[in-house]
Amino acid sequence: MMISNGIEDEEKWLAEGMAGIQHNAFYLHRALDSNNLREALKYSALLLSELRTSRLSPHKYYELYMRAFDELRRLEMFFKDENRHGCSVVDLYELVQHAGNILPRLYLLCTVGSVYIKSKEAPAKDVLKDLVEMCRGVQHPIRGLFLRSYLAQISRDELPDIASEYESEGDTFMDAVEFVLQNFAEMNKLWVRMQHQGPLREREKLDKERNELRDLVGKNLHVLSQIEGVDLEIYRDTVLPRVLEQVVNCKDELAQYYLMDCIIQVFPDEYHLQTLETLLGACPQLQSAVDIKTVLSRLMERLSNYAASSPEVLPEFLQVEAFTKLSNAIGKVIEAQVDMPIVGAITLYVSLLTFTLHVHPDRLDYVDQVLGECVKKLSGKAKLQDSRVTKQVVALLSAPLEKYNDIVTALTLSNYPRVMDHLDAATNKVMAMVIIQSIMKNNTCVSTSDKVEVLFELIKGLIKDIEGTSTDELDEEDFKEEQNSVARLMHMLYNDDPEEMLKIINTVWKHIMAGGPKRLPFTVPPLVFSTLKLVRRLQVQDGDVAGEEVPATPKKIFQILNQIIEALSVVPSPELALRLYLQCAEAANDCDLEPVAYEFFTQAFVLYEEEVADSKAQVTAIHLIIGTLQRMNVFGIENRDTLTHKATGYSAKLLKKPDQCRAVYACSHLFWVDDQDGIKDGERVLLCLKRSLRIANAAQQMVNVTRGSSGPVTLFVEILNKYLYFFEKGSPQITGAAIQGLIELIKTEMQSDSTTSNPASDAFFASTLRYIRFQKQKGGVMGEKYDPIKL
Repeated sequence: MMISNGIEDEEKWLAEGMAGIQHNAFYLHRALDSNNLREALKYSALLLSELRTSRLSPHKYYELYMRAFDELRRLEMFFKDENRHGCSVVDLYELVQHAGNILPRLYLLCTVGSVYIKSKEAPAKDVLKDLVEMCRGVQHPIRGLFLRSYLAQISRDELPDIASEYESEGDTFMDAVEFVLQNFAEMNKLWVRMQHQGPLREREKLDKERNELRDLVGKNLHVLSQIEGVDLEIYRDTVLPRVLEQVVNCKDELAQYYLMDCIIQVFPDEYHLQTLETLLGACPQLQSAVDIKTVLSRLMERLSNYAASSPEVLPEFLQVEAFTKLSNAIGKVIEAQVDMPIVGAITLYVSLLTFTLHVHPDRLDYVDQVLGECVKKLSGKAKLQDSRVTKQVVALLSAPLEKYNDIVTALTLSNYPRVMDHLDAATNKVMAMVIIQSIMKNNTCVSTSDKVEVLFELIKGLIKDIEGTSTDELDEEDFKEEQNSVARLMHMLYNDDPEEMLKIINTVWKHIMAGGPKRLPFTVPPLVFSTLKLVRRLQVQDGDVAGEEVPATPKKIFQILNQIIEALSVVPSPELALRLYLQCAEAANDCDLEPVAYEFFTQAFVLYEEEVADSKAQVTAIHLIIGTLQRMNVFGIENRDTLTHKATGYSAKLLKKPDQCRAVYACSHLFWVDDQDGIKDGERVLLCLKRSLRIANAAQQMVNVTRGSSGPVTLFVEILNKYLYFFEKGSPQITGAAIQGLIELIKTEMQSDSTTSNPASDAFFASTLRYIRFQKQKGGVMGEKYDPIKL
């Protein structure tokens, strides 16, 4: 209620003031129209008396001031025309000083002073000095600020400056500088004093009102920046020290923050660069509540943009040692402001790092120095929990990655992992993912074991449990995504030198073994395939390389591979381990290492026997074993027979008859390898196919017994296709008569009343018959071969 009453009262007082100005303006206009100077002065003084009020807020007072200002512009036009009032400007200057109240007197004096300067009947500097001194007569903060603002506004175009019409021997731009600086100093004092104008309980309201008036003070700095004569030397020796003296001595956080920001925004970047020491020297002297981090951040942002504007300015930055000065200043500010929150300090280091990456991208020592300062600030503190601090640290760590587009550069920064250590587990993972994404996006190759060591230290949040966190607490989808990212990363670790590549593999192996069993199914396969890639490059090599402790030979690497895959037994993940053993066996085959290949097959069979219990997994595994064994050409007769016998034996022991049938006819390929030196044992091929036929028959009978009808003839058609394959390959034991007999068997089965019709099986058989017809019609050697078969 009291607030609403206060607002209503203020509106009423403003309306009364406006009415007073309106009333006196009417008589003023009449006096001006009749060229009556005495009446004009009388009513203008009465009009201006309305500005003597203390009851209005700055916002409302501004409205009143602007209404009076409009009338003063009209009065100024009248004063300029001596023919209208018949009084010389010198006499007029004396005459207005007889006004009864000081505020109207000074407004009139400033108005006539403007005309006096334009008349050039007196040096501009004398008039300006007189006015700026006289205005000290009004010490009420709001009234004084608006009066001095009026003085600044009307004198703006009349300052003596280089190439200005008001410059003369007696009037130089330095007089203009002195006038603006003096007016600025007085206005700042008035502005600061405003905070003491009301009770403490209204401090927030007062600060808001003061904030509304800040531009009145700041305009002086803008005027200074526009004076042509203010070159770097004048700015360095006169302007900046005088302005900073006011800023530091006023001891008011609102004024200090605003004016420091003003200095940075209105004066040229080149000046800031050359006066960096002076400007930064003021920062530690500011009040502790001043948001100095924002001020310094804006300064560094301006300097970064200046550096980016032209390569020609970069030597200037080195010349003035900008980085060292900024770094020292930030250190002093953090030291001086003991209550500065950690987020403020880190924000400053982010800005300094951004500046460094823009201006000195080649100076990695500077980048590392900034990170080192950050580590010092964070040391002794617990893991960061504040999201704002964490966000700034992530920004700090991301900046080098974004600038260099190359993690290898970041890996040379010794303090990079030390900063990461201060992140909490969740953010550490986020940062690790950012690093991996940077590597993948830029296709960066990490090519030494030392760099891999540093890299894995950086992403340790993904490759092992830290700080007591457990993989059990993680969301399954997130965990998979993280581990798949690590798996992709492993393919970016590469070196053409086999010795170094082996060191990289050992480094990775050491790290992923610390990751626990849940991560191994994701991290072991890419490591195995990276290692196999190395093996294939070394196929031509064998034996030890002289003088090397750990020679990169295929034999040595296969031993490492065996240990890596064995680690999966703790998971356990037998199906995956079996697949990897078979891949290694194939690589050993290509390297012509029979004992090694045999050992890998043995491991695969042991896993099959002891670990693979699920019937579906057994089917998949046996087909993988058969497929791999079929491609092996390194084995002697004895070893091959042993492995082939095992494979066929396991095929016949599968749980379901259809699975047995398919595995057994797949084994036929083990006895007929279609290349120059491959085995071609038609007898055993036929044996496998006949055995599969018997199993297919048994499967049909079982279905008949359990369901009262035979199943589809799909298995028979599949076996027929195998017969056709080996028939075409030239196996003498597979004859046209055997194929003819099988076709008749299938037709009989399909026509039987007990057989269930199946469209897929029918289509499959029809397609097979169509193929036979095609081969018969094609003619040639194959046509003759197929000719005896009757459809």
